[in-house]
Amino acid sequence: MFFLGIVSMLNDFSNEMIQAIMPIFLTATLGAPIFVVGLIEGVADALASVLKIVFGWASDKWKMRKKIAVAGYILSVSTRPFFTIASNFWHIFFLRSLDRVGKGMRDAPRDALISESTESNTLGKSFGFHRMMDTFGGMMGPLLVFFLLPVFFGSYELIFLVAFAVGALAVLAFVFVEEHPRTEEKNLTIPPKMNISFLKNNRRFSLFLFSIFIFGLGTLPVALLLLRAPSIGIEVKYVPIFYFIYHVAFLTAAFPLGRLADSFGKRKIITIGFFAVLLSYVSLMFVQTFFGLVISFVLFGIYSAATDGVERALAARLVDEHSLAMGQGMLNAAVGLSALLAGGIGGLLWTYIGPQATFVYAATLSFVGSILFVFLMNVRFKDVK
Repeated sequence: MFFLGIVSMLNDFSNEMIQAIMPIFLTATLGAPIFVVGLIEGVADALASVLKIVFGWASDKWKMRKKIAVAGYILSVSTRPFFTIASNFWHIFFLRSLDRVGKGMRDAPRDALISESTESNTLGKSFGFHRMMDTFGGMMGPLLVFFLLPVFFGSYELIFLVAFAVGALAVLAFVFVEEHPRTEEKNLTIPPKMNISFLKNNRRFSLFLFSIFIFGLGTLPVALLLLRAPSIGIEVKYVPIFYFIYHVAFLTAAFPLGRLADSFGKRKIITIGFFAVLLSYVSLMFVQTFFGLVISFVLFGIYSAATDGVERALAARLVDEHSLAMGQGMLNAAVGLSALLAGGIGGLLWTYIGPQATFVYAATLSFVGSILFVFLMNVRFKDVK
């Protein structure tokens, strides 16, 4: 569990170094229109989401967690030095998509590793710890970028190379990760099927997925939110700071909220997170100052802390034990596919109408999704846990 946290910390450190500058690199250096920023992230995440189902199913069928996860990390990290030779946004689109293929390979098996190494009554705490480590890396990445850019005389290429080096350390750290397959799985003779029967047999999980998908239609990518800073006159050099602030809020809240979810209730913590992101979008509609933008990103960080790990912990409780990776894959798919639509629609609204329209759209869908989540999670079935 600890070393999985180290792996995620180093990988996210590497990835977020790139993401902290990617919106500006795309728009200012490569001349991409703003809607392309949301489109690239949306398509890349959607691709990862579909693959999470496939590799989650494969991981459950073959009882192979670590090898698939390692392969995914290697693929993602190997794309990062090639950002140095990108000359148009189509190159970025291809590299980000390949990076997300790696994410699609690794996430479900990795989350299954966490579930299998943790008692069921401490899942929220364990996923919260993992997200805390992941977010610590994500926090330090943008901060390092902020200090390195002046040293590197604004060279994005050197930032990409440093990010690659940190990512390579993440792959090496996976040597210390051990698998802990559950005893009952050793006698399993019938592998989980990747078809509609999975959803029929896990009906409460299906309702959970549907509500998360609807809510996700209003969840804008952070890369798009970062463009709010230059839109209100804040200098481009401060953009990584807002990414850093987002990760500080995430890091500070992830572990305590994960622990609280085990005692107070996972659904309640997720609902609190939904309320936080709604406040963030409302704030972003009207913000005009540096401090106001800080508040908006703090709220968005609290939302991520209250939902990211806790949703995974809840998903692990709602599916059969022999389908842990497939369940995590389907959850990530619901999040990623809705992110594709949210990023694309949000980017188009920003480009052709304005940022306020984007945040009105996001707030509206988030509100609808929140109500749906509360309602559907209270539906009772006699034959499901």
